[in-house]
Amino acid sequence: MKTETLFFINPATGSGFGEIKMTRVEDVEKAVNDMRQAFPIWSAKTLKERIKILRKFQAVLINQQDEITRVLNQDCGKSRQDGLIELFITVDMLAQYCAKAPSWLKPKRVSSGLYFFKKSVVEYKPHGVTAVLSPWNYPLTLALPPMLAALLAGNTVVLKPSEVTGATGMLIEKLINQVPELAPFVRVVHGDGTVGAALTQARPDFIFLTGSSATGKKIMQTAAEFLTPIALELGGKDAMLVLEDADLQAAARWGTWGAFFNAGQTCMSVERVYVVESKYDEFVKLAVTYAKNFKTGYTTDFNSPFSMGPITDPRQVKIIERHLEDALAKGASLLTGGKTEGMFFDPMVLINVNHTMLLMRDETFGPLLPIMKVKDEAEAIRLANDSAYGLGASVWSQNPSHAKAVADQIHAASIIINDCIAQFGIPMLPFGGVKESGFGRTHGQEGLMQFTRPYSYAVGNPPLKWDIATILRENGYYHLATGIMGVLYGTSIKQRWNALGKLFNKNNH
Repeated sequence: MKTETLFFINPATGSGFGEIKMTRVEDVEKAVNDMRQAFPIWSAKTLKERIKILRKFQAVLINQQDEITRVLNQDCGKSRQDGLIELFITVDMLAQYCAKAPSWLKPKRVSSGLYFFKKSVVEYKPHGVTAVLSPWNYPLTLALPPMLAALLAGNTVVLKPSEVTGATGMLIEKLINQVPELAPFVRVVHGDGTVGAALTQARPDFIFLTGSSATGKKIMQTAAEFLTPIALELGGKDAMLVLEDADLQAAARWGTWGAFFNAGQTCMSVERVYVVESKYDEFVKLAVTYAKNFKTGYTTDFNSPFSMGPITDPRQVKIIERHLEDALAKGASLLTGGKTEGMFFDPMVLINVNHTMLLMRDETFGPLLPIMKVKDEAEAIRLANDSAYGLGASVWSQNPSHAKAVADQIHAASIIINDCIAQFGIPMLPFGGVKESGFGRTHGQEGLMQFTRPYSYAVGNPPLKWDIATILRENGYYHLATGIMGVLYGTSIKQRWNALGKLFNKNNH
C-alpha cells in the first residue's frame, strides 16, 4: 500500500498546522500482532501494577492539559474551555475506574446450589487484543476512556483515531509514549476508513467502536465473519419532552445548550423537542432568546467569549444543509440562525416541523433545534419513540415522580430529567444505546466489565455416594430424584406432598 499523508486542517480558519503519515495496511496487521505478543506480559501484571501505571498516565494528562486543549482547539475549532471539558471527563473517568476496578474485577464466589461440597467461582479475564475505533467530534474523551478501561481489564490495545482529527490522534500517541511502562502495550494507527477496515480484519479479540450507525453495521459484518465480540456506541436522535408542569425557563436554557453545545456535534444532542400545546408558544419564544445568546466564532484564548465553534468535518456541513433545506421545503419555519461563512452556523430554531422531515428522523449532528407542538404527553411519548434510534432523551417536569413515569415509557437507554446530555459526564453511569444506537456500554461498571470474559470454576472433591451429583447421574434413582425435585421446587402443597410420598416409597430406591 502506498503511504499517504493526513493533513491537519483547522476547521475554523481553514489553515493547515501539521501532518502525519497514514499507517500502511501491513503495519496495521503488525500492530495487532505486536499487541498479541505483548498481551501475556500485560495481562500477567497484577491489577495493582496496572493501576499504578495508568495513574502515571493520569498525571501526564493533567500535566499536559494546556497542550491538550491547544491541540483540540486547532483540530476541532472548539474553544479551549470545551477542550478542557473533554479532558476533565477523561481524567475523572480514569480516576473512578482505578478506584473501583479492584472490587469489580476480583473473583466472585457464587452459590453452588445443591452441589454443597463444591466451591463455585467466577473470574474475569481480558479478551486479548482490543481494537478501539474513535470518532472526531470528541477525539479525546471518546478515545481514551474505552482504551484505558480495556487496559485496566488486562487487554492490550490498538487505537485508531479519526482521520478528521489526526492531530489529536498523534497527540494521544505522544502522551502514551511519555509513560514507558505503558507504551509497549498500546499501538496507535493513523488513517482513514481503509486503516479502520484493516484493523477490524486483522482479527483483534474485541472491537469497540464509537461512530455512526452506518459504520457500525459495516464493522459488525467484519466482526461476524470471525465471531469477534464487539461493542457499538452509535448515533442518536435524542428527544426532549417538555411537559405541562415543566420549568420553561430552565427547559429552554438547558435545552438549547443540549442542542448547540459543540455545535450540535454530539451523539446525544437534543435533536427533537416535543412541547405540550399549552406551553408551546412560551417555550418557543424562550428558546429563540437563548439561541441568540450563543456567540459563534473561534479564538485560541483560554477564556473564550465564543460558546459555539465550527463544524469539524466538511462532510457534516452538507448533511446539515440538506436537513435544513428539506425541512424548509416541507413547510418548516426558521426563526433564527443559519449558515454564516466557512464551516460556521449560527444556532437554528425551527417550528412547523413534522416526522416527514429528515431533521426529525435522521441524525443531523449539527446546530438545529426543531420544536414540535403536541396535544399532550401521550403524543409526546409516541413521537419520541417513533425513531430508529434509542440513545438518550430528556424529560422536563417539576414533579420528579411524574417525570420518571414518562421516562419509563421512552425507548432510549440513557434518560435525564430536568437537564440535557449531562448524564454522559457521570462516571459510574453506564452510557450506550438500543435499537440503531447500538449495544454495549461505556462508563460505569458495565463499561469496564465488557472488556472481560467471565470464566467459571467449580472446585471440589469427587462426589460422595449420597451426593445429589451422584443421585442424578446413576441409574436406579429416577423416582428418588423426581421426589427430591418435587419437594424442593413444587409450586403447590399437593405437588410437594406427592413428591414427599415418592421419597418414602421404598420401591423407588
